Amino acid sequence: MNYPKYAVLLGAAAVLTAFSGCGEKAPAQTSAERDVFAMDTFMTMKAYGSGAETALEEAQQRIKQLEDELSVTSEDSDIFRINNAGGEAVEVSADAVTLIGSGVSYWNETSGALEISVYPVLAEWGFTTGNYKIPEPERLKALLANVDSGKIEVNGSSVRIPEGSKIDLGALAKGYTGDEIMDICRENGVTSAIISLGGNVQTLGKKPDGSEWRVAVKDPFAPDTNMCVLSVSDRAVVTSGNYERYFTGDDGRDYWHIIDPKDGYPADNGLVSVTVIGESGLRCDALSTALFVAGTDAAESYLREHTDVDAVLVTDDDRLLYTVGIADKLDNISGKSAEVIARD
Repeated sequence: MNYPKYAVLLGAAAVLTAFSGCGEKAPAQTSAERDVFAMDTFMTMKAYGSGAETALEEAQQRIKQLEDELSVTSEDSDIFRINNAGGEAVEVSADAVTLIGSGVSYWNETSGALEISVYPVLAEWGFTTGNYKIPEPERLKALLANVDSGKIEVNGSSVRIPEGSKIDLGALAKGYTGDEIMDICRENGVTSAIISLGGNVQTLGKKPDGSEWRVAVKDPFAPDTNMCVLSVSDRAVVTSGNYERYFTGDDGRDYWHIIDPKDGYPADNGLVSVTVIGESGLRCDALSTALFVAGTDAAESYLREHTDVDAVLVTDDDRLLYTVGIADKLDNISGKSAEVIARD
């Protein structure tokens, strides 16, 4: 499998903080846990209630189904068939239609900052294979000529992309998967659950003891330590940053995996970490990447206008910015100076 990780892994500390809170004992009730490796990442799920075991069994099956449909490299997947159709339309699953349509929608909403057709550029840098290199400028220019989500056509159950283009749903797939798992939990009567899909943390309800889940976010300048802790319920928490997947070039500079589709280079627009908090895992996943690419000023402007999500931004000069909507939910444990992004 080859799923570029656009959402940064929050790490074991985050998961344990979220699962165990402050060491309080949960009321005795049925619970279930599952650990799954899929989409190139480790996933942990925990649910409470009489339907918990059934819910997580169904969730595991759903994860496998989505992995089979959305893989970039599996020859049987919808995405592989689209990418190798030579510009012809391909009949695909409802999931692929939903996600590709969402990718185009977020491309429009974020003025191109979320770009699902940047995959060939990502591959050229070696982030899909581990064979890292700094591409030649002319090679990047040639690849960028085929990067344009505006040319993706979705008609009913068919998708067509121009010949020479390739898409990847790494900025959307785990968020969508999280939403699907939450739906499965609800359908089985689960009212308390938490999942971590390679750093995409998503919660259902509150903890069994009635308190909110606590999710830690890493300090991008010291990834072995936590920067802040968020208290959440019925929310997704998704982080994108420049510190998990990167390499140091022969020129001594670090190059990371989040690509700016405007020039084909790693996005370097003032932000080193973006955490988005909201009801939809898909939306948080997409926006964590898009706002990172857009940069500090554009991200702040977007967050002032779109109040359905909250965010924690870390700038390259080590400032912590957060939206006013989570002012009473954020515990800054880093010692960083923090500034509120105000809204009208």
